Amino acid sequence: MATKAKTHSGASKRFEKLKSGLIKFSRGYRRHLLTGKTAKRKRQLRGGSYLNKCDAGHVASLI
Repeated sequence: MATKAKTHSGASKRFEKLKSGLIKFSRGYRRHLLTGKTAKRKRQLRGGSYLNKCDAGHVASLI
């Protein structure tokens, strides 16, 4: 009997699998040194984003 794969703890903190099957993640570059970034750039980084299909399979196996 094969053993179950362990959850990758780093991936589980960064990614979230949705009911639709998409994998959601938060964008980086919003923690510090924000005075040097434009308001437009910070605003666009605010929302989350979704992984591409080509990357989703690999990440899904980790979480």
